[in-house]
Amino acid sequence: MLPAGPGGRERLETTLFKPDGPGPFPLLVINHGKAPGNPRLQRRDRFVYMAAAFVRRGYAVLVPMRTGFANSSGRYSDFGCNMTANGYAQAADIADVLEYASQQSWIDARRIVVAGQSYGGLASMALATQDIPGVRGVLNFAGGLRTVGGSCDWQQALVQAFADYGRRSRLPSLWLYGANDSFFAPPLVSRLHQAYTRGGGKAQLLAYGAFKSDAHRMLASRDGEKIWLPHAERFLQAIGMPFREVYALAETPAAPASNYAALEDVAALPYLPERGREQYRAFLQRMTPRAFAISASGAWGWAEEGEEPEARALAACQSSSEQPCRLYSVDERVVWPDASAGRTD
Repeated sequence: MLPAGPGGRERLETTLFKPDGPGPFPLLVINHGKAPGNPRLQRRDRFVYMAAAFVRRGYAVLVPMRTGFANSSGRYSDFGCNMTANGYAQAADIADVLEYASQQSWIDARRIVVAGQSYGGLASMALATQDIPGVRGVLNFAGGLRTVGGSCDWQQALVQAFADYGRRSRLPSLWLYGANDSFFAPPLVSRLHQAYTRGGGKAQLLAYGAFKSDAHRMLASRDGEKIWLPHAERFLQAIGMPFREVYALAETPAAPASNYAALEDVAALPYLPERGREQYRAFLQRMTPRAFAISASGAWGWAEEGEEPEARALAACQSSSEQPCRLYSVDERVVWPDASAGRTD
């Protein structure tokens, strides 16, 4: 829980990844987006795939939840259609995290990179207008913020925000936006980039085409690394930051396949009513990574893409079951461990 806000009175729920040892390590700070609804109910972001890639390259990684999000204290600030002010308000928390980090003996405060996804990308670009010692560059993954309903011309407001940031910033940045981003379509991205660079901002735009069903989720995807990492490595090299692997990380153990049933054998699922089996049939068309969980109560839950689908599937199942839930299948394999449970139930 890192200090933030006036007098350090607020506390930001923050995830830390770092190599073993005392350091000092170069630092990456990754900034999250905003899910629909109450920010207080938003899940804590971890960006485990990006964090692991940077730990392999010798970095410490901080992933803070900003004021009012998840278990961080304070109240979320919303300036409505004033996207410029929204970005600056969120950037204040990032600046506080950097101030804390620069005082830690295990951080090399001369070598810092800031990254952000969606609303975190907008906040990171706003942060780049500040002269913060040690920050060498910004990685902007689908940065921006949109509003739904009302009279706000949020796209024009975003253009104005990036124009303001570009006039004030001289930090180099790498922008990554996909062709099928459900939030920010390519024509809008071009406007944002033009507005930023016309004002003097330094931004390399990588328009990488379509990614699965929605490029907006690329950074949180297990398969996104093949797109962003080669470009990020070249960017890191250009700004004098480490980019070669120096640590080995163990892969997360995968649940072993069982001999309970074939993946497509819907009739083999124990406990589930017909509606649950219909859900499993639909689940088999979902993207990987994916997981499906069931309970002896007849409940089920599933998750696809993003981080920790196994945990999210179990949580979805457990939310409607008083009895324990267990994983039935993960990706392309059945992992249900009990060869007799529920066959005749």
